[in-house]
Amino acid sequence: MAVMTAEPGTTEPGTSGPDAAAPDAAAPDAGELTIGELAGRFGLATHVLRHWEDMGVLVPARRVGGQRRYAPGQAAEVAMILLGKESGFSLEEIRRFADGPGRADRRALLLRRRAGLLERIAAARASLALVEHALECDAEDFRRCPEFLRTVTARLPQGASGPGGGAGG
Repeated sequence: MAVMTAEPGTTEPGTSGPDAAAPDAAAPDAGELTIGELAGRFGLATHVLRHWEDMGVLVPARRVGGQRRYAPGQAAEVAMILLGKESGFSLEEIRRFADGPGRADRRALLLRRRAGLLERIAAARASLALVEHALECDAEDFRRCPEFLRTVTARLPQGASGPGGGAGG
């Protein structure tokens, strides 16, 4: 059985199966991107974009010979999805935004996410303060420092034993 090799640029790197380009697949229109090209711009694996398609957050502009083709502007969609995920939104929430919820629904979703982000920021600041204290602490072992131990005790669940075996606050 002979093995056919495709012309350079006609297949997507790292893909096979239904998304692999056939030698007779139509070339992309000017500026169109294959799934491999679009994913590569963001350092993503192609399966990530396929998953996003399954979830309804990213839809190829068209298909040619079974191969996904994305319009140049869809790179901005990928960037928005990534920013949403970095902000803590689920793909379902991102899809709901894409479906164009009403202003009140969008505002409620954004207020919930804002509250979550503020909690994450507060926790990160507290962690940073603890690390900075440990770096600057004059105690031989910062784990024995009274300020550090107060922070540990404050973090314990109600009724849990604190440092030294006493009940936490």
